[in-house]
Amino acid sequence: MKLIAVIMSAMTLMLAGCNTVEGIGKDIKKGGEAIEKSAR
Repeated sequence: MKLIAVIMSAMTLMLAGCNTVEGIGKDIKKGGEAIEKSAR
């Protein structure tokens, strides 16, 4: 349950921070890396 909250928070921050298509791609990549780290 805690992991889901972290993921949702990260997604919210990513969506709020990106202004361009390139920015969205970078944010999604960073989010995926964060999820991988938290899964380990």
